[in-house]
Amino acid sequence: MGTIKTTNIETITGSGTLTLGQSGETISIPSGATLDLSNATQTGVGGVNTPSFEVSLSSDQTLSGGVETLVAFDTIHIDTGNYFSTSTRRFTPQVAGKYYIYALAQQYTSGNTLSYITIRKNNVRRARFAVDNRSSANGTSNSHTVSTIVDMNGTTDYVDMYVSFNGTGTPVRIAAWSTGNPATLFGGYKLIG
Repeated sequence: MGTIKTTNIETITGSGTLTLGQSGETISIPSGATLDLSNATQTGVGGVNTPSFEVSLSSDQTLSGGVETLVAFDTIHIDTGNYFSTSTRRFTPQVAGKYYIYALAQQYTSGNTLSYITIRKNNVRRARFAVDNRSSANGTSNSHTVSTIVDMNGTTDYVDMYVSFNGTGTPVRIAAWSTGNPATLFGGYKLIG
């Protein structure tokens, strides 16, 4: 066949759909060529990182020592599919896939405690991080994070976040805000691919 050389291809009317190839064919971009879609509206290309969510506390949450406590998230910053429930404190995405899930807590204790931050999937620990303050008798404030990748079935699987404190000190609270920014966060997003 032949080669068409031109600098511009448009529809006859200047609007509508322009089709390259037909069903069963492959459109090939040669090595070294660049397909520039920076100014185009793109659909069906590359995937998206949704559903996604991020939530925080509107006020500090007091905790009891030795009790793994569900964090009472009540402020939604991002929830692209409306899959986070402020009543159950769970993210239950209705799109199957692998999700990157993260949790951050700023905790205050009166000292001599071991504190944990936990991500659970379907009420089973999936990832956990501990901060050891048992050598601090005067109390302390720490921020700690944990993250994991979780496979979600897109129907009933859910994730939530728990915090707990153990030791001889008296646990006080996890913080809602620190210098105008959320100090305790829970979030995640679907991975592409």
